[in-house]
Amino acid sequence: MMDKVTNIEEIKKSVTAGKTIMIGGFLNVGAPEKLVDMLIEKDMKDLTIITNDTSFPGKGPAKLIERKMVKKLICTHIGTNPETGRQLNAGEIEVEFNPQGTFVERIRSAGAGLGGFLTPTGVGTLVAQGKQIISVGDRDYILELPLKADIALIKAWKADRMGNLVYRRSARNFTPLMAMAAELVIVEAENIVETGSLDPDEVMTPSILVDMIIPGGYENE
Repeated sequence: MMDKVTNIEEIKKSVTAGKTIMIGGFLNVGAPEKLVDMLIEKDMKDLTIITNDTSFPGKGPAKLIERKMVKKLICTHIGTNPETGRQLNAGEIEVEFNPQGTFVERIRSAGAGLGGFLTPTGVGTLVAQGKQIISVGDRDYILELPLKADIALIKAWKADRMGNLVYRRSARNFTPLMAMAAELVIVEAENIVETGSLDPDEVMTPSILVDMIIPGGYENE
């Protein structure tokens, strides 16, 4: 049995500049705030961030944008964060937009080991620019490629010490798929319980996908 619970200083050693990092959360619901702050403490640079959105000013991934730590953002929208839009318009950051369903399926494809998938969403629009179009029958489809990361930073409501995870309601959002699509999966868990205490039927992400766990919330330091 492997105990994957560690501390923030050990996690800092595993994260270096220039990485591609997935960050869970939807408008900061389910975002791993403590792990985002860890990136800031290390003063990371030239990051490629894969996340649904950049939250609201001063929250979650927005803090990375505000400190200009991100060179490329892969997301579905930025409408709730004026600073992301400002940096995009000023040419200070590269932003790759995806329809939300496409974003999710690209991540799932990486986790499932697929070479990509065909979707009609975006055909004939800016979404299709530079992408391969494949005709099936009488319909055109975009070939969308998998979206994989070096590191996934995710949040769980509950984790056992071996790394089995449970999420709470809508905070689950994209997190289970991100846990499948990164080489290193780091979890911020609100509650850490002993291995064997979780009902197997409630486990949403199995321990085999998880590498490191820290307690969520600064009161647990």
